[in-house]
Amino acid sequence: MRPVIAGNWKMNKTVAEAIDFATRLRNALVTPPQAEVIIAPPFTALHAVAEVLRESTICLAAQNLHEAEKGAFTGEISAGMIRESGCTYVIVGHSERRTLFGEGDQIIHRKLRAALSADLRPIFCIGETLQEREEDRMQIVVERQLKEGLNNLNPDDISRTVFAYEPVWAIGTGRTATPEQAEEAHLLIREWIAGRYGSERAAEIAILYGGSVTPKNIADLMRRPNINGALVGGASLDVESFVQLIGYQSIQGV
Repeated sequence: MRPVIAGNWKMNKTVAEAIDFATRLRNALVTPPQAEVIIAPPFTALHAVAEVLRESTICLAAQNLHEAEKGAFTGEISAGMIRESGCTYVIVGHSERRTLFGEGDQIIHRKLRAALSADLRPIFCIGETLQEREEDRMQIVVERQLKEGLNNLNPDDISRTVFAYEPVWAIGTGRTATPEQAEEAHLLIREWIAGRYGSERAAEIAILYGGSVTPKNIADLMRRPNINGALVGGASLDVESFVQLIGYQSIQGV
């Protein structure tokens, strides 16, 4: 499976800064990398970055979307608007949307459907909080998020979805799950999908790890059989750091 390295910029970079980053990244990746590369700038920079990335191998993602096609939802962005801006991916259910903005499983499910209906590939984020892990509830929480988020989606929808396991306690904290902890969760996700959609389809699903991924720890994570890439936060804001992550195969002989 081709690995996926996705950079989530969160609320960072002006349009000018985003253009500069995208230009430098494109120039650094003249030779197509082994990994599929995705960047997710703020909404304000999507169109400008799409122009920079035109005819490159780098894909563009939005960080969020609204579940409705249109309407009186001040400040929100629809899947169609995102698609028109040049995106092929959209992040859905990021831990910050769940914890800071109160997005529950039902809202996230509707957002997944909206993304898929607009021919966007969702990067569907799931993961437990520190309290849930300490209470030994990781499996219960992850399986609930999978069940509720994917409710009534068909096998083709699942094939178009990228999954991202991101333990909330490791997002932006400098802490990261051990490779063993991450692999345990990724295997759980893959087995859950296999039980409902078949082992062949489950084997083709990309499952990314998110949670303080850096050039120092990505090689150890990527050695695990069920970790197919990374959803990167802070380390994706610097071009040199992000390029190192993309070329993780050269680190420690991976």
